[in-house]
Amino acid sequence: MSAIANLTIIQGTTFSSDVTVTDSAGDVFSLVGHTSYAQLSKGFGDNHTRVSFSTSNNDSTGVITLTLTSQQTSALEEGRYVYDVVIVNQSSTVTRVIEGIATVFPRVSENY
Repeated sequence: MSAIANLTIIQGTTFSSDVTVTDSAGDVFSLVGHTSYAQLSKGFGDNHTRVSFSTSNNDSTGVITLTLTSQQTSALEEGRYVYDVVIVNQSSTVTRVIEGIATVFPRVSENY
């Protein structure tokens, strides 16, 4: 059920992106009874640069909103990261539903 979605993040800005979870037939997956988690890292085995997104679910539309604060994006180094989104059901089954590359770009504007 894992889909690929790449993200673009600008340092120092508030980041938000909606990702839609679908089943193998392409239909919206109900998130009722599921909790979502998402993390970003420089590499799959790298625990030093791991950053957690805030997540919120819209159960009926299958949309998970991923959010990073401007403070979190300011702390990210420019470059490529990997990320994934997992959901956990009431039976504690963990399923990776979205994965991809997140590219962090530097900002130009300062002092705001």
